Amino acid sequence: MLSSPEPPSRRLPTGAEPHLEPPVNPIALIGAGPSGLAGARALSRAGIPFRGFEAGPDVGGLWNIDNPRSTMYESAHLISSRTTTEFAEFPMDSTADYPGHRELHRYFRSYADAFGLREHFRFETKVTGIEPVDGDPSGASGWRVTATGPDGVSTTTEHPAVVLANGTLAEPNVPSFRGEFTGELMHTSAYSSPKVFEGKRVLIIGAGNSGCDIAVDAVHHAASVDLSVRRGYYFVPRYLFGRPSDTLNQGRPLPARIKQFVDSRVLRAFTGDPVRFGFPKPDYRIYESHPIVNTMVLNHLGQGDLRVVPDIDRFDGRSVHFADGASGDYDLVMLATGYRLDYPFVAREHLNWTAASPELYLNIFPPSFNGLFVLGMIEASGIGWQGRYEQAELIAAYLAAQRDDPGAAAGFRAGAARPWPDLTGGYRYLGLDRMSYYVNKDAYRRTMKRMLRALPAPKAPARTATPAEVRA
Repeated sequence: MLSSPEPPSRRLPTGAEPHLEPPVNPIALIGAGPSGLAGARALSRAGIPFRGFEAGPDVGGLWNIDNPRSTMYESAHLISSRTTTEFAEFPMDSTADYPGHRELHRYFRSYADAFGLREHFRFETKVTGIEPVDGDPSGASGWRVTATGPDGVSTTTEHPAVVLANGTLAEPNVPSFRGEFTGELMHTSAYSSPKVFEGKRVLIIGAGNSGCDIAVDAVHHAASVDLSVRRGYYFVPRYLFGRPSDTLNQGRPLPARIKQFVDSRVLRAFTGDPVRFGFPKPDYRIYESHPIVNTMVLNHLGQGDLRVVPDIDRFDGRSVHFADGASGDYDLVMLATGYRLDYPFVAREHLNWTAASPELYLNIFPPSFNGLFVLGMIEASGIGWQGRYEQAELIAAYLAAQRDDPGAAAGFRAGAARPWPDLTGGYRYLGLDRMSYYVNKDAYRRTMKRMLRALPAPKAPARTATPAEVRA
């Protein structure tokens, strides 16, 4: 399937009039952020030709703050430590435990250059449509990818398979509220500098990691800062016993209930009870939702620099009414309400989309194995970019098996017809939209390694396609 020429294109997407390029047959890889680079590296190592599409001007995805589509802000740093986050084969050239976004962008540029990945990508090229050739949802005839380049010209190419690695943090989740706020209303995706808070009465809705980071930024500039929350949180300090907290117990995972018992008591000893600062008591155990890796926000609460207020009831001009009947006047409301999954260029039925996210075998493969693959649709405390690379390795091994050992590929597909592996590690995750693709890092990575062993090692061809051939 991967080595045979593609059939000539026959039909264009409805309403489109793109220039149709000559048939090509590399895999299409969408995105050059961390997941896309992981995919590029794994496909390269397996000797699988691919063409990359990246809407931004460079590699790095959202970590490139100069990318117009980036959701990064000036004070952003890793919330997981460097050694648990980096690609295993390419350690970061850094001494910082929690590097900032500019250092991380340099890291991704170095990673791409070290392995010759950049030349496989078309930058400033936005994918606008992915549809099955001949309308065949099985993907047997391949997939037609339409993209618009920096010159505004739309082109269409056909590919035997498509890897979607465009990230999970690009489409803001903007909830609806009763009433109307007549002050400034913005989502954290549009936030870059704390200068926006200068002298203003600020309300931040949501206390996730970004919300707490931005609240800490705001207290140094705003006239006042309130933080609206609807549920309790667990706060994890970046350092415990003088070491990055996520490096403790590495390689020796405890059973879920034991880890929850031990860690909740350790955190209580180090951070105290967040309820005393105004947060609700969590109605779930630790690690059943993503913890907040920021204790500076507790310091500022203790200093009176900001305060916790309840969930929103309604807006009324510049007044915000809360669920407890209280109200306050604000100049700026910041929505730290997260993001939602979005693969806007492909019809949802092709990804087996159910509710808030696609339902995929191992969070990667549509059960129909139609030639679409999703890379990076995982969220887990501490899974890092190496966890994404292990996903990419599995995709590459499966594609190589299709090419070299169809029987092994068929055996792998048969696994999706049996009960799927438990990726929770025994944790009972909250039934929230943002948790719909959450996994336990230890359970997930063990499963990736086991599944990889079930496929033959890719046999790279004697001569792989050159970047020039891939671009042709």
